[in-house]
Amino acid sequence: MNGQNIEKHVFSKEIASALKELGYDTLTEVQEEVIPCVLAGEDIIVKSQTGSGKTAAFAIPVCEKIEIEQKNPQVLVLTPTRELAVQIKQEISNIGRFKRVKCAAVFGRQPIEVQKRELRQRVHVVVGTPGRTFDHIERGNINLEEVKYLIIDEADKMLEMGFIDQIEDIIKVLPEDRITMVFSATMAARIQEICKQYMKEPATIEIDSQTFSLENIRQGYYEVREEDKFQLMMKLIYVERPESCIIFCNTRDKVEDVFAKMKCKDYSCKTLHGGMEQRDRLASIQEFKRGEFQFLIATDVAARGIHIDDISLVVNYDMPQENESYVHRIGRTGRAGNSGVALTFATRYECKLLHKIEDYVDYEIPEQEIPTIDEVEEGKLIFNKLEAIPLTLKVDKSEKLNEHITRIRINAGKKTKMRPGDIMGALTTIKGISGSDIGIINIQDTCSYVEILNDKGELVIEALKTTKIKGKIQTVKEVHVV
Repeated sequence: MNGQNIEKHVFSKEIASALKELGYDTLTEVQEEVIPCVLAGEDIIVKSQTGSGKTAAFAIPVCEKIEIEQKNPQVLVLTPTRELAVQIKQEISNIGRFKRVKCAAVFGRQPIEVQKRELRQRVHVVVGTPGRTFDHIERGNINLEEVKYLIIDEADKMLEMGFIDQIEDIIKVLPEDRITMVFSATMAARIQEICKQYMKEPATIEIDSQTFSLENIRQGYYEVREEDKFQLMMKLIYVERPESCIIFCNTRDKVEDVFAKMKCKDYSCKTLHGGMEQRDRLASIQEFKRGEFQFLIATDVAARGIHIDDISLVVNYDMPQENESYVHRIGRTGRAGNSGVALTFATRYECKLLHKIEDYVDYEIPEQEIPTIDEVEEGKLIFNKLEAIPLTLKVDKSEKLNEHITRIRINAGKKTKMRPGDIMGALTTIKGISGSDIGIINIQDTCSYVEILNDKGELVIEALKTTKIKGKIQTVKEVHVV
């Protein structure tokens, strides 16, 4: 990040503490431009490529503006993919953690009843894919009367995936007195029409992130026959020796084929594509983030769904079929000021596609020489030595933030008429505990979950052995913070 120091901006104590824990020292260009506009209550259209930090650009100010005691959702975020919905939910939850901002993600391939139960709780922010969000609206599961902020993320991808009509249906049932934000890498005519029809004198913010990408990413391509791609990739792995790498293929069958070949050679790898169960997709992303494996072989589902700051190599095993896809793929590397490498394989018949991409990014992608035998052998020795070093897992932002938070499970919920006020009242009678030490309280049917902040979890767990909640001692145990 190269922008203003974040301390120059005045945020509430809770938001400022979370940003500090999450390592937000300076703001990116898009954050510098967007945050003041949102805080001032302006509609905005933001043209910005992936990797520019736009999620935090809207997450920080909306978390700042949320009225925490309000029960119904105040923010609706629409996003094209399940992976992106989950990541945005995580980002908002992290930034709003100490303020007790509660965020729910709704998307397909997850039981709608599970999401319905969560939406019955106090939820400040709903992040969802258009189809599942509209489904909940039609079923009456989401009360939209108090929505103050509508955020349409990756609008160009929504258009490409055929979601624009659903988005318009959702907009029509939202309060007119709201702030609307549209984020898109490109501004097609249909998106411009929607902006004109449903936004109020929007400010337009355009971030030139092409230059940003070129400065941080070493791009190159290899002309290679289809049958020689795998052998070339093996050579590049030894020469480049990436700490983490995404290998992009155009189909799930190709992903599985490359994965099988790499597994046979004992590479540390996993897959990500639309044919996988949702829990398996999310598990792959989380394990990749933590550094549990080195190579993620993926379709374009990962091009917009993974926000990891230290991916060192992207390989376009298959040539992207669209210009925007190339930008989003290579945008997985060279993030947050880090440098990265993006290498593309092109067959002789795909050179026309490559030239179109070059025109689009206004950059002549240099052809690379195939590594020599000596270069590969030398790299292989170093690669094998590095592989022998014991694995050190990365700590992501959420885990760092959660170091000072304890999540407890209380064995009483809605069926025994437990309310947040009952829990808050009991906990604040404990010596050394105040309201600022209590995080999100989530009342479920048969149990309740409570986040205890400021390293006071052990104190609360010990005290609840003798402290009554609703007139009785409740069974309490510590659970994993999410």
